[in-house]
Amino acid sequence: MPLLIATFNVNSVRSRMPILLPWLEKTSPDIVCLQETKVQDEEYPAAPFQEAGYHVTFKGQKSYNGVAILSKSEPSSVINGFDDGGPADEARLLIAEIAGITVVNTYVPQGRDVEHEMYQYKLAWFDRLRALFETQFTRDQPIVWVGDINVAPTDIDIHDPKRLLGHVCFNPQVTDAFHKVTDWGFVDVFRKHVPEGGHYTYYDYRARNAIANGVGWRIDHIQATKPLADRSINSWIDLEPRTADKPSDHTPLMAAFADSSAF
Repeated sequence: MPLLIATFNVNSVRSRMPILLPWLEKTSPDIVCLQETKVQDEEYPAAPFQEAGYHVTFKGQKSYNGVAILSKSEPSSVINGFDDGGPADEARLLIAEIAGITVVNTYVPQGRDVEHEMYQYKLAWFDRLRALFETQFTRDQPIVWVGDINVAPTDIDIHDPKRLLGHVCFNPQVTDAFHKVTDWGFVDVFRKHVPEGGHYTYYDYRARNAIANGVGWRIDHIQATKPLADRSINSWIDLEPRTADKPSDHTPLMAAFADSSAF
């Protein structure tokens, strides 16, 4: 059976439960990586997901950030955050071994403004992530790096590349930082299957009729090492959750991989 992996910035997991639970029942992904859960660990709503058949792993903080992994198979190991001797990180990184695959779930800092200290934090965060892959893993392992990565890598990943060039999620400096990580050994699974533009995972709440007018960004990603990417059979963006009542401003990105038992 194919293995289905999804990534979804929910912009508050508790607020999005009326969307998340029916979506899980309908799509039945094997692994779901959530970002921006916005809830501290002691208040995480794990029970409804467990009742839906998922193991729940999470790292959160009050009101901001937060990452979680839902999986049908129980994780064999879990790592929260960086362990590189650098500054303490927010709840933005969660790594788990699931069904023979290393799942790296990230909520990369947005950056706020190129003059803001959070932008430098974002660039440094990519450097720390690249170092983590170099020191902790090898390219021949089946690894999937997913999440709200807050980078539109190319012109076709954003609805107005000329006007928005220079944004913290779309400029040469930040795309270079992103590609330093992907160049370690990752394949953009969505682009492997969907080479054309006009497909987005983020639609700003402030843009009227954003989906209909194609006013979006592709800043959520599923990146896989070659052993895993070679087994990818499809990838797509599910717009239905973004059109629901009281949605997140993001929508799920999904990828299917053949013969998960081989990992």
